[in-house]
Amino acid sequence: RCFEEVLGIEEAEVLLRRVVFHYTPKHASWLNMAEIEIGILDKQCLEDRRWHDRDALTAEADAWQQRRNAERRSIEWTFTQQDADRKMQQHYVS
Repeated sequence: RCFEEVLGIEEAEVLLRRVVFHYTPKHASWLNMAEIEIGILDKQCLEDRRWHDRDALTAEADAWQQRRNAERRSIEWTFTQQDADRKMQQHYVS
């Protein structure tokens, strides 16, 4: 309904036909990884900058991503298997 109020019924229906909902587990580690990467992109590339158009933004973000991939940068997890075992011990079945 929110889309209808902003876009009008016809345009909202066209847009909503293109939307695909993907339900993910609440504790999905890949989601955390995505959030971390988006945060890094924001801090290193996007923060405090204005973009004249979408093409300029896309080009800058693509260049940043290519540099990050070339450097083989990755997320270093500090939460270990032992930490997980200790935290989740009460939920384990003996």
